[in-house]
This record gives sequence, structure tokens and C-alpha cells, in this order.
Amino acid sequence: MFEHTKQSNLRDWSAKELRPPAPRRPAAAPPFDAMALRSQLLRNCINGTQTRQLHELHKERAGVANLRDILEDRLRDIKRAKTWKHERVLTSPQDTKVRVQGVEGEFLNFCANNYLGLSNHPEVVEAAREGLKKYGAGLSSVRFICGTQTIHKELENRLAKFHDREDAILYGSCFDANAGLFESMLTAEDAVFSDSLNHASIIDGIRLCKAQKFRYPHRDLNELEHLLAHSEARIKLIVTDGVFSMDGTVAPIKGLRDLADKYRTLLAVDDSHATGFFGDTGRGTEEYCGILGAADIICSTLGKAVSGAAGGYTTGPKELITLLRNVSRPYLFSNAPPPPVVCASIKSLDLVEQSGDLRQRLRENTKAFREGLKSAGLTVAGDEHPICPVMVGEAPLAVELATNMLKRGIYVVAFSYPVVPKGAARVRVQLSAAHSPDDVQRAVHAFGEVAREIGIVKN
Repeated sequence: MFEHTKQSNLRDWSAKELRPPAPRRPAAAPPFDAMALRSQLLRNCINGTQTRQLHELHKERAGVANLRDILEDRLRDIKRAKTWKHERVLTSPQDTKVRVQGVEGEFLNFCANNYLGLSNHPEVVEAAREGLKKYGAGLSSVRFICGTQTIHKELENRLAKFHDREDAILYGSCFDANAGLFESMLTAEDAVFSDSLNHASIIDGIRLCKAQKFRYPHRDLNELEHLLAHSEARIKLIVTDGVFSMDGTVAPIKGLRDLADKYRTLLAVDDSHATGFFGDTGRGTEEYCGILGAADIICSTLGKAVSGAAGGYTTGPKELITLLRNVSRPYLFSNAPPPPVVCASIKSLDLVEQSGDLRQRLRENTKAFREGLKSAGLTVAGDEHPICPVMVGEAPLAVELATNMLKRGIYVVAFSYPVVPKGAARVRVQLSAAHSPDDVQRAVHAFGEVAREIGIVKN
């Protein structure tokens, strides 16, 4: 338990995090001092240097002043909407225990996407170090000019083989992979059908393309079929998250595949919250749902379970990947992923494929946490996934729950509208294989205590 000084520091820090400082207006211009200005001008002339005009010395540019006023209004709107983002600064590596700048003591971290605990795994860190030593810090160029190394091709081949697809293409992130997919393959003659809770990168990627755009209610196969049946598009593409990050719910892959076959439609899955750990061998949502090969296209990340560093990719038909190499803008106009990231990802794939121990530990931790909170009288949403949203309802209560968990040394975050629907505020918890059974039980115990103290659960 934290001693008194830690609790005091934490209360101060939590309060600051919950009440962001008001945006500052430009400082008033200093009073005009003719003699001082004359002296400065004389010194500049004597030294042979140029000086700015009087208004440049004492006044902010009109365009910048106007921008500040406009952005201050927008920032106030963000605060009023209670969607202000607080960035806590870690002074330690990503791990199950982290240190936060300005606060004494360690926190048990239940916020990260570090599902297999590979972000700070010694073999992964060493592989990144060796990659840096052998291949340098980066390529200083895009892939088609002079930005491809043997390790990039090796990783692409490994990813295609891992997913049993024909080819794969690397990006700087899965956001880039989604941003480059739809615009490259779809035209005004085509149509895309997107789940209403899809990730922002899918939404933004769809916005960039000229295809007809349809949004179906979350996991609603009946409404999706109605939309597909009435579409006469040349190419029809269903796109869904494999696992939805705010809810821990799993896409109905079999039903989506059946509809795709019935209406001659393609199926694309963003499997960022499944690759490497979901399913018996970590092949993701398809494997978990018992239908490997269901997706025609998979986009995923290397920044979560697989190394936790950065990077994303698209894998699927060879012709599609070849097209992306030629026209995908995030690929053509961004540097290749740096060698340390690539080598860390290759080593992580080795660990994923060599043993299922980490996946089994993650499943055990997930089950223990979900059962523990249910026994404590709390509701956890999701489908047996290590994303475990603790449902609260009202935003102030979710914030109070997260704040009091922080005071007990458990690092969790509250989510409320508009990130999640009104009345569905929650504290999202994410389990890792690196959590020990004692870590999980400590979190369960703390949730139960706090929930009773603030009235979420009645004694």
C-alpha cells in the first residue's frame, strides 16, 4: 500500500489530470519604451545586424492571434464535452508495473495492449538492438526508392505465411494500412459496408475512397443482408473489426462469410486486437470463430501483441498487394518501418509460433478477472476477450471508479460519451500474459472495494 506521501501526491496528480488547465491567452505586449528601443536599434546598427520592424518586436502576427482565438473556443468545447485527453508520462518501460512522472511508487498497469507481454521481453529487446546495430536507425526514404531491406521482405513473407495468404505489405501502422486500402481498390462503381462500431482508421480510410458507403448496426447480419441484396455495385466489400476495442465483442465471422458468399462480396477484417493471441495458435478472430481463411483481406498491427513497437500490414490476394505497392499513398509517401521495429516484430512472431504458453496464461488471467468481478457484483462486457470493460453507466461514476483505483495503485482509465454511447460509461481493463495471478487478484480485490465504497455495488 502507498504511504501517506504517495497518497497525497496521487490525489494532487489525479486532480490535475481530471481538471486540465485552462488554455492560456497570449501574454500582453510589454509597455512601449522608446529609449530602450532606441538603444537596441543603435546596438544593432553598430554590430552590423538587421533588426525587425517595430510591430514585429512587440505584436503577435494577426494570423496567429486569430488562430489562437478560434482554437481556444474549440478547446473549451472539448472540455465541456468531457472528452479532454490526459497523457500520463511514463518514466519506465511498458510493462505490467509502470512508473508515472510526478508520482511516487509503481502502478499495476491494466491499460496496455501488451497482450502477450512482449513489449519489454528480453529477446524482443535484444532483437531490436541487433537490428539497430546491423541495419541502422532507418532508411531515410520510401520503399520504392531506396527504403527496402532484406528484413522488410522477410517480415512480409513471414506475415503472409502466418495468415496463410498469398502476400503481405508493411506499413508504418495499421491506421496507414486502413487508410491505404479502400482508396486503392474501390471506385465510384463499388460499395463498402462497414460495421457501425468499426475503428476510426477504417472510418477515415472509407472516407478517402469514392465508393458508395453503407453503415450497418453493430453485428446486425439481417440489416447487412438487406443492404447487400439491394446493391448493384461492381465490387462489394464488407469490412469489420475482428474484435471491437471498446467493447471486447467479437465479429460474427461465420455469418459475415456466409453473406459474402451469397452476394459475391469480399470480406475484410481488421484483426489488430486478435493477431498473435486470439485463437488456439494466435491466428486471430477467424481461428477463434472456427473458420480459418474466412477473410479475403486482413489488416492488422505489429504494435499490440506482436512486439508492441509499431507497424501494420495488409495481407491477402497477390494482385491486391501488388496494386497497393503501386498506388497506396501511405505506402508510397512514408518511410519504411525502421529496422529495430522490423527485427523486434520478427522475433515476436518467432515467440508466438514457437509456444502457446503465453496465450494460455493470458486466457487464464482473463477468465480469473472476469469471474472475480462477476463474484464481486460487477458487470464485465465482451466475449471472453482480454479487453474487459467494467460497465458503470454514468460518466461521473466511471471517473470516480478509475480515480479511486489509481489511488490503490491500479492504472485504469474511464471512458464515456462520445467515445462510448450515453449511459454506457465504463472503465476498460486489458489483461496481459505478463500479469501474475497475484496481480489479477489484487485488481479484482481493489475493484470490489472501490465499487462498494462509491455505491456501484451495494453491501
